Amino acid sequence: MSSNELQPGSGTLYVVATPIGNLQDITHRALDVLAAVDWVAAEDTRHTRPLLQNFAINQNLISLHEHNESERSEQLLQRLLAGENGALVSDAGTPLINDPGYVLVKRLRQAGVAVVPVPGASAVITALSAAGLPTDRFTYEGFLPAKSSKRLQQLTLLVEEPRTLVFYESPHRLLDSLADMAQVFGEARQIVVARELSKQFEQFVSGEFHEVVEYFSANRDKVRGEFVLMVQGFEQTSQSSQQSDYDPLIKTLMKQKLPVKQISEIVADYFSVKKKAVYQRVLELKDA
Repeated sequence: MSSNELQPGSGTLYVVATPIGNLQDITHRALDVLAAVDWVAAEDTRHTRPLLQNFAINQNLISLHEHNESERSEQLLQRLLAGENGALVSDAGTPLINDPGYVLVKRLRQAGVAVVPVPGASAVITALSAAGLPTDRFTYEGFLPAKSSKRLQQLTLLVEEPRTLVFYESPHRLLDSLADMAQVFGEARQIVVARELSKQFEQFVSGEFHEVVEYFSANRDKVRGEFVLMVQGFEQTSQSSQQSDYDPLIKTLMKQKLPVKQISEIVADYFSVKKKAVYQRVLELKDA
């Protein structure tokens, strides 16, 4: 179905961005839409209700979260097909960016129901705009896996990604994730950590990995709130690869308990270097 083939008489779903911390960041358009629609689908109605009440908006709230999205999407589809208009919000920021809503939006588009974005705050863009890292090209990776082994595997795939890397992270996993990143990317890679964006205690901590790890290790009271981690992309040099280039990958593969020969083959192929030199380096690190 093309974008022009909408169901006649159906309503519209507005995907509305809400503030990530500072309530003044909400747009006039967002307030107008939230006040005018027939209902608001919210990730957590207990979180959204105070937001609406702050702006004197009394709305019919419907819960839509990761555990009920499939069933709820069919219910909301029928209401929209009947001519109602609705809005979708998450707890903070732009819906669908690491928040529920994809299942609903996809289902509505398949059914020919209009879906209209109402742009606003996004933690990813907010953090990047003040990080001081290249923003002409970047890749958003969301949350890393909770287990270190899987986290290391995912990070290894990104070790030569030239674009700025952006991650979300929770307070209780921050230090572990930073340590794994330093192991994979190398302690000299630049990283910027943004926390509590747009809130009273907003903070940007930047430097090489070892510096940022040391800061948060020494300031545990700062390991709270929501975090956006931004890592400088890989910079290819014209010189042949040096040991310092592939040491992080060797250490990551060693942690997976792979045989020395297999590690050497993987690293040599990845960096286009001689396997013999890598093999020797693996032995050195293994015995260190």
